[in-house]
Amino acid sequence: MMIFTLALAALFPAAAVLAAPAPMPTPPGIPSATTARTALASLTVSTNPDDGLYERDLFPTWITIEGTCNTREYVLKRDGTSVVVGSDCYPTSGTWTSPYDGGKWTAPADVDIDHMVPLKNAWISGANKWTTAQRQAFANDVTRPQLWAVTDNVNQSKGDKSPDAWKPPLSSFYCVYARSWIQVKSYYKLSITSAEKSALTSMLNTC
Repeated sequence: MMIFTLALAALFPAAAVLAAPAPMPTPPGIPSATTARTALASLTVSTNPDDGLYERDLFPTWITIEGTCNTREYVLKRDGTSVVVGSDCYPTSGTWTSPYDGGKWTAPADVDIDHMVPLKNAWISGANKWTTAQRQAFANDVTRPQLWAVTDNVNQSKGDKSPDAWKPPLSSFYCVYARSWIQVKSYYKLSITSAEKSALTSMLNTC
């Protein structure tokens, strides 16, 4: 994992359902609401037009992160409870609580690893100018709040939408969601639309 983290740093040196208590998020690097507001104000606002050239293969996933664990397996192990894995790092048992909707799962197949900032959204907001190595680092980033273990159909509902078009079912998670989205966009110097900024501001107001 240290090798991956160092490589990532080298690539980017500058850098609604009724509310219920949201499960404690586990991805690292979630900023405070105050820090997120400051970061949001500094993000470049753009129209982010779709150039029609996005392909998921431009963001290679999943890569080996630690030992025999690829990115998906690493996040399942990190974000689950009482997770037991085999020699290949695939979970043989465990429980996962999806922070987006509060769903609880015991089968890894019911859990998707969501990119907080979807790959296509990253592409149209600046990643189309990156190298493949930079896009791979973004797609497999376990050192920022970019990867989340969530209910599979909730992830599929989100697709590549930004917060002005999709929000997590649990309104109690809006605050953490917005702080995480802003952190990823800020670190990677990705732009936002005016509608996206308005939605994030509204979500931060729930903090």
